Amino acid sequence: MLGDYMDFRASNAGLRILALFEGAKGVLVLAVGFGLVSLIHHDLQGMAEAIVRHSHLNPAGRYPRIFLQAFAALNEQKLWLLALAALFDALLRLVEAYGLWHTRHWAVYLGIITAWIYVPIEIYELFHSVTWTKVLILAVNVVIIGYLVLDIRYRRQRHSQ
Repeated sequence: MLGDYMDFRASNAGLRILALFEGAKGVLVLAVGFGLVSLIHHDLQGMAEAIVRHSHLNPAGRYPRIFLQAFAALNEQKLWLLALAALFDALLRLVEAYGLWHTRHWAVYLGIITAWIYVPIEIYELFHSVTWTKVLILAVNVVIIGYLVLDIRYRRQRHSQ
């Protein structure tokens, strides 16, 4: 009986750690969304060029050129669309964090779905180039999915007893 209680508390601790992780990501994405809205009606190309100059980067270099081209392609409509996407993503993460913190069954399923969505993209990215960052991100998502699946199994088993 005490062992089951300790297992349950450990399971809740894992869900709470995931809740904090998802909540932090949600707040970060929300901040990015507000940052995107704040860029509307500004000279984005000029800002991008100033960032490249301030960073002492060669504007003809590969990454600065990609950065400058990305900013050149942005307009007010795209900024609003990106900000709305960030808002949706942040709300989804914050709802998931709330549910995981309160050990809601639906939140565990939502966590599996939201982590799984990125796995095919991460695998695709690995086919283009393997970096430690990409491998680490994929591994973290797989571990999260595995943990949540095990949590569902544990709770079902405990419920059936």
